Amino acid sequence: MVKTKRLKHIPGAAGADEAGRGPLAGPVVAAAVILPKKFNLKGIDDSKKLTRNQRDELAIRIKEHAIWAVCVVDTPEVDKLNILWASMVGMHRALVSLNREFNGIYIDGNCLPKDMPWEAEAVVGGDAKFACIAAASIIAKTHRDNLMTEMASRYPDYGFERHFGYSTPEHFEALRKLGPCEIHRRSFAPIREMLEQPCLIFAD
Repeated sequence: MVKTKRLKHIPGAAGADEAGRGPLAGPVVAAAVILPKKFNLKGIDDSKKLTRNQRDELAIRIKEHAIWAVCVVDTPEVDKLNILWASMVGMHRALVSLNREFNGIYIDGNCLPKDMPWEAEAVVGGDAKFACIAAASIIAKTHRDNLMTEMASRYPDYGFERHFGYSTPEHFEALRKLGPCEIHRRSFAPIREMLEQPCLIFAD
């Protein structure tokens, strides 16, 4: 049996992560989480390593026992800032929304938001190293998946409830038939190219 690597738990430290950098549609969602000293870490891991049901169950536990905040950066702002800085802005806003003093701040990735009023550490692969970042990744991912499922009812036939805006064959087929909708990211190359050559969108 492979032994699961134990995540580092620093009570009172804030972890920040985002979900939705890669998709062609929808917002990027950032979350910040402070885990209490005796928080039950069982199952907590990088959200990408978990099933949707596991994430949903863990999100309930995190929300019940931790201090957490979510920030949604909508598509127009993603297009305006670019996806990297939209992610940074989202994590900054989520941390501010916690409205707490921190016993350290750990942010997933190799970059830090600009003009933060606190010292913070960027941690590459942080969602597999720090419990607070892993918890933030779970909150961000579950929140974004729920938003995209809601978007599926507003924009039917794109399959957002299944691929959540990512670059899947189903998504590209829907784009070919329907063209981009309001929540597609105009700054992302596949969408930008379709808008520049609209005659190709509807070609059989």
